Amino acid sequence: MTRIGWHASHEQIPPGRLLEAARRAQDAGFTVGMSSDHFSPWSARQGHSGFAWSWLGAALATTDLPFRVVTAPGQRYHPAILAQAMATLCEMFPERLWVCLGSGEASNEHITGDRWPPKPERNARLRECVDVIRALLAGEEVTHHGLVTVDRARLWSRPATPPPLIGAAVSEETARWAGGWADGLVTVHRPPATLRRVLDAFREGGGEGRPTVLQVHVSWAPTEDEAMDIAWDQWRSNAFAPPIPWDLETVAHFDEASRFVRPEDVRECVLVSSDLGRHAAWLQELAALGFDEINIHHVGQEQDAFIDAFGRDVLPALA
Repeated sequence: MTRIGWHASHEQIPPGRLLEAARRAQDAGFTVGMSSDHFSPWSARQGHSGFAWSWLGAALATTDLPFRVVTAPGQRYHPAILAQAMATLCEMFPERLWVCLGSGEASNEHITGDRWPPKPERNARLRECVDVIRALLAGEEVTHHGLVTVDRARLWSRPATPPPLIGAAVSEETARWAGGWADGLVTVHRPPATLRRVLDAFREGGGEGRPTVLQVHVSWAPTEDEAMDIAWDQWRSNAFAPPIPWDLETVAHFDEASRFVRPEDVRECVLVSSDLGRHAAWLQELAALGFDEINIHHVGQEQDAFIDAFGRDVLPALA
């Protein structure tokens, strides 16, 4: 059976409220938590961006949920530091963290002042970081000179079981590449036919039998107009296909780029409806593709009513 999780969007909600929402999601029947890891929001309207790794410690300590976090080693995070963060959380909370690794977005990574590399170089850097992180988690002393540099690094506090390193992919090409190194796949909602091709590519690339995770953006409210208003207000700056979201640097850039996004355009990336039965049907269709886990992100800043409504009417339908 597909596990259904709740997504913590640090870009939209302050960390304290987000922690309360995580506990509420567990009580409502969500069985997994997922966390973003951003330095910057996608829009000034969102207005937040707490530090995911501090927050994850609190969320793991105050819920029983396993968590997944989507992060990018190589620029903002040195891979040795990221490995240390993973190791510490996994030592305290064994086998409850999966780390989903992607090549990053300029909006978070440009803060270092380093050059933002083209996509092929970012992928190569990510692959180096994966090897460094795995070696450190295995207890090795690591020295590495390449697109990242590591000098005699060793983790002294390690978990008995290292976390799975899940590959983040949007395209079939990246999913096939991730199949060669990742312990699983995470991707985002698109039309079912597209998702089926991404799953097939991951398996063909070597990922057969490994877990697959889908993140789905939804907007629900008691009326259709409210649900649409929430989606357009909060998520229109995310209504662009790659490479635009990878390469824009500031909230001002995203807000300017989204000036001409119409409300109906947001439906391309957000499942918008006031009908809980329709949301359940959409999620059932996605689960039927074979995902092991679906993490639901309500794109509104107020989470309580969404969590309660989905816990009452949607999660039982999916079970």
